[in-house]
Amino acid sequence: MILPLFYVDDIIKRALAEDINYVDISADYLIDENQRNDSYFVAKADGVLCGIDVAMRVFELLDPSFEKKVYFKDGDKIKKGDIIAEFSGKTTLLLKGERTALNLIQHMSGIATAANEIVELCKGTNAQITDTRKTLPSLRALQKYAVTCGGGKNHRFNLSDCAMLKDNHIDACGSITKAVETLRGKLGHTTKIEVETRDLNEVKEAAEAGADIIMLDNMDCDTMREAIKIIDGRARTEASGGITKENVREVAETGVDIISLGALTHSVKAFDISMKMK
Repeated sequence: MILPLFYVDDIIKRALAEDINYVDISADYLIDENQRNDSYFVAKADGVLCGIDVAMRVFELLDPSFEKKVYFKDGDKIKKGDIIAEFSGKTTLLLKGERTALNLIQHMSGIATAANEIVELCKGTNAQITDTRKTLPSLRALQKYAVTCGGGKNHRFNLSDCAMLKDNHIDACGSITKAVETLRGKLGHTTKIEVETRDLNEVKEAAEAGADIIMLDNMDCDTMREAIKIIDGRARTEASGGITKENVREVAETGVDIISLGALTHSVKAFDISMKMK
């Protein structure tokens, strides 16, 4: 796992505090605090694993005596019935951490699986699949990490990464040309400018203004092909908006460099993993 431990620990601690509060009235009143159990995670579908180290970290924070054997790593393809990990610890603490651990690994694996499906659909084309900033508050790094585990790439992490001029920026400023010129006069040499365009006139203006990346927003494939001709290599091209599993291959075949999908993070289905006590 490449995510910094302090970031992951902070998310886990806040999640545990939300779920446990100060007592687990099921486990604490039912089971002796010294009782130990063996448990395991089992996949209940086919997909791409992500978040196993995060899930194991939940139990490590709760129980210093926690022990584990992990059989798959993030990014591995797993099948229904696969035992992902076996572990042991104090029974009450395994029960207290179960929901938090599963919430995280199921969500992250769901994103990795969805990203991998889109990546596979676009194989053989020039297009790279990326996420967006449409992420859950405080979980962005986990979600974007999951996209990379599925074979996708990350768009900007935050507003400081890249100057992206969306429709509201352009409307507020007055024009694409004015907005790009204003930014060029203030930005450092390492920062790129991306411009969201709504029609071919805006595409032409963005290219002539010297945008580094031109987003083709909610355009049909014929319009995107025409836009790519107009840009003629002067900027990288990004397709975004209205892209689904059903049409992503057609979009990729237009020749765009990047396809960004908010659905990879904001609408993903959780991957089915269960925790079982031996």
